[in-house]
Amino acid sequence: MYADFGLFIDGAWVKSGQQSDVISPVTETPLGRVYTAAATDTARAIDAADKARAALLDMGGFGRADALHKAADAMANRAEEAAQMISRETGKPLAQSRREWVLAVDQFRWYAEEARRIYGRIIASRVPNGRFEVTKDPVGIAAAFTAWNFPASLPARKLAPALAAGCPVILRPSSQTPGVAMIMIDCLRAGGWPDGAINLVVGATADTYAPIMKAPRVRKVSLTGSTRVGQEMLRDAAETVKKVSMELGGNAPLIIYDDADLATALDMAVPTKFANAGQVCVTPDRFFVHESLHDAFITEFTKRADALTLGDGLDEKSEMGPLINARRLAEITAIVEEAVQDGATLHCGGVRDSGHNSGYFYRPTVLSNVTDQMRVFSEENFGPIAAITSFRDEDEVLARANASSMGLSAYAFTRDPARAKRTVAALHAGMVGINSFALAASEAPFGGTNFSGLGREGGSEGIEDYLDTKLAQIVF
Repeated sequence: MYADFGLFIDGAWVKSGQQSDVISPVTETPLGRVYTAAATDTARAIDAADKARAALLDMGGFGRADALHKAADAMANRAEEAAQMISRETGKPLAQSRREWVLAVDQFRWYAEEARRIYGRIIASRVPNGRFEVTKDPVGIAAAFTAWNFPASLPARKLAPALAAGCPVILRPSSQTPGVAMIMIDCLRAGGWPDGAINLVVGATADTYAPIMKAPRVRKVSLTGSTRVGQEMLRDAAETVKKVSMELGGNAPLIIYDDADLATALDMAVPTKFANAGQVCVTPDRFFVHESLHDAFITEFTKRADALTLGDGLDEKSEMGPLINARRLAEITAIVEEAVQDGATLHCGGVRDSGHNSGYFYRPTVLSNVTDQMRVFSEENFGPIAAITSFRDEDEVLARANASSMGLSAYAFTRDPARAKRTVAALHAGMVGINSFALAASEAPFGGTNFSGLGREGGSEGIEDYLDTKLAQIVF
């Protein structure tokens, strides 16, 4: 499966001297072995990226736009191959994998056009015969660190704006899902980029992350990962004053107001909550349902959750796949058991799926009578758990929804435009969905506040973190 790839350094696939297994979350057995980087390989990638800086700049925005469109065309032609790889490595259903690859392709198309629109401006000067010119320059080498749960869309969100801006990039994907990134890098080659403009290293922290963070020539790092890792990266980036953007954890509230369209809320909330087995940073974790709808919501939500078909993502009938590894399975099991011991009511799930002799399958789980202080409610569970509580009035629920150190996403269902406006204004989150969970789009800025991260990916904002602003005072 991985034999045609390897590390990608200075325009070529490299077979390193080290290898590691990639484990299937469905079978718990190796999918194959990938070449992993030594620290010397990462150093070579940094050197190659440094050499590519001038050539990338010489391409100009229009040249980089053409190259990104060619890469997107190549990705579109390999869509089914990529979707199969996503499902093999993550276990998620093929329908979700196919959509993810489409969204990844769209990132490259969007930023191809943004490459043509890196604008400066002219400012009148107080100096006689003078003017200020403001221009945007690429920051330099960018490093991208991505998580396993969206192995196509997360790298695309970083590679596309970096290349559009003219930054050579080093991608370090999760070691649990390297094959998806390898297909994407192979597609990018169709753009005819200068050698060293795109690099990929996979491997241990000491051999990949550490050399990148210590290198003064790496000027920008972007992370999608946990808050703990983000805090560590911020400390490490300070040593060489790197520009940093990061999308970290979430603990999203979902508010179902008394005037909500209950059928619509259920139709949307169940597939959203259990997509990728709940392993989605923006998925709703904390369900606040108005007391007038609480019992009806739980009854119907439980019925729908319990009916979901679990299975291998490569099986078209599967609606939910496994958790990613044994560690995640153990953590989810502990969170649910702790909640039940503390008084939560278990409506369905709460156990490993008995229909599979292998794989990290956990039944979709619905809990009620949870308190705001329970771990299942106060922390991101990152699994197939819907923790439900009731509320009485708007002020109360908004205060409770905001009682979190996280601020990535938040959601509410209401048919009152005035209430929707108040809710958007009051919620402390980088992204808010009203009667919608569709927040991730190439044309819109994606990101959070507080402990959920810094900066934005997507939209016209997404390229800014890869550009430095330069001011010139010109007098004639």
